[in-house]
This record gives sequence, structure tokens and C-alpha cells, in this order.
Amino acid sequence: MAVTARKSASGLEIRELECFLALSEELHFGRTGERLYVSQGRVSQLLRSLESRIGARLVERTSRRVRLTPLGEDFLSSLRPAYDALRATVEDACVAARGVSGRLRVGFQGTADDRFMAVVGLFEDRYPDCSTEITEVPLSDPFGPLHRGEVDIAVVLLPVAEDSLVLGPVFSRQPQYLAVSKRHPFASRTVLCAEDLADSPLVGVRGPAPAYWREAQAPTRTPDGRPVPAGPMVATLQEGLSLVAANRGAMLLCHPTAEYHHRRDIAYVTLTGIPDSALGLVWNHDHENSRIRAFAEAVEEELA
Repeated sequence: MAVTARKSASGLEIRELECFLALSEELHFGRTGERLYVSQGRVSQLLRSLESRIGARLVERTSRRVRLTPLGEDFLSSLRPAYDALRATVEDACVAARGVSGRLRVGFQGTADDRFMAVVGLFEDRYPDCSTEITEVPLSDPFGPLHRGEVDIAVVLLPVAEDSLVLGPVFSRQPQYLAVSKRHPFASRTVLCAEDLADSPLVGVRGPAPAYWREAQAPTRTPDGRPVPAGPMVATLQEGLSLVAANRGAMLLCHPTAEYHHRRDIAYVTLTGIPDSALGLVWNHDHENSRIRAFAEAVEEELA
């Protein structure tokens, strides 16, 4: 058996493993080929080579669907962490050879306040060969720029429940505020409870933000189950604040955003009875590199 194992591992190609990993996510030979920039036939060839090396089928393919065999599922669960560790080892060796360098595109949602910009400054001082680009992430599309590869890492409002994304340091956990027009009956209050949300339309967030995330930013029911009136839907923070100022609805805001966007025509009232807002540093699992890890360490040191 040991001889067989040595023979099956001999000449193992990393491309075969990358093909299997991509196919296990796409479950479609055509899309896997597009993702790896190879033909559909090449995907089949790489899979057959890997299955021949192992000695059993890893994937079942019919005219209607593609799925992993039980052995394929077990192989995937073992392969993924091993492949990630191998890739990280190679990346770490590159870092040791040249240091953290290149460009890091950092997205932020809401407000890049002075505390966060201080982290950016710390990172740039620590790694002078790595430049940073700061980009605003749309309120209505918190994860899209990461999925599309437009940014390398992003600061977004929680929650995050995307399978392909890694949630790194979580920071700025603070009570939420309800932004209301100075003409709103709540404007004279200093504190509100979550049940008060049932007494005023709440500005909501448009898609493509996922439903679970939009529900967290603009709940449709209070903790006791009372319906919260639906206000207008917005795509950007500025749209929301403008509608709040016009007394078209109230809007939930995290502390840094409320603090940064003080306006004379808006009152910011502390809201109790709902989970604190929090920000998280997020990146795509498949695109993790030394720059991302170094930036996450800086955030962890300074903010988390």
C-alpha cells in the first residue's frame, strides 16, 4: 500500500487540485473552465487525471447536474485547509524575500473616521513599500466590491454571513442611534427603545445587499414582534440622510457615522433594546495575501 501511495502522489500537479477545488464550488464544468481560463475539455482532463491518481471517482456528472461523491466530499474537507496552508506558505516565503509591497485597495462603508485612518497611516509607516487606495463601499452593496475584485479588503457593518468571505477583526461595537428630522416627534427625546420603532417609518436599504443584512440595518419588526412601518428605500447614506432631514422617515446609524454626519436639521437619538452596531474587516477567502494579513494585524492591534 505504501508503494501504491508513493506512486499515486508521484508527479502530482497543483493544477489538478485547483481544478477540483474550483469545480467543487461551481459544480459546473463550463463555469469552472471560465474561472480557470481553460477549456471545458481541459477541466475534464484534469479531473480524470486526479481521479486516476486517487483510484476512485470524486465527481458524479450527469446531463442534469454535477455533484461530489462521498469520497469527493471527504477529499474536499481535507484538501481545502491543506491547499490554503500551502498557498500561505508560498506567500510567506515571498514576503520574507521582498517584504510587504505592492498595492492594497481598502474599501469602507459609512465613514472612514480618524481612528481608522490612523490605522491606514500605521500600516503605511510599517510597510512603506505598500501603497493603499481608499474607496467608499456603497451602502446598498456592502459585499459586491469584494466579490467583484474591486477592493482587496473592506470595512463593513455587521452582520457578515457570506460563505466566500472571511470576517477578520471586529471593532467599534457601540449603541446605535436613530436619526430623525428636527421636526420629528422623537427629536426632543434623549433615548428611545426598540419598541418605539413601531411608531415611525424606517428608511430601508435597497439591494443588491442581501436580505439578512438589510433586515439588520432596517428591521421590519421590533423585538416584541410589532411591525415597523416601511419608509423609502435608499442606495446611499447621503440619500438616507436627505430623506431623514425631509422627515420622510427615521434611519438607524452606527456611532461613527452619526458622529461624523452631524447636521443642524437632524437629531440623533440613542436607541436601546437592539444589538450594538459593529464594524468588521472582511476579505475574499480566495484572494488572501500578505498585504491583507498585515493590514488585519494593524486593525487588530489598534481597534479590535
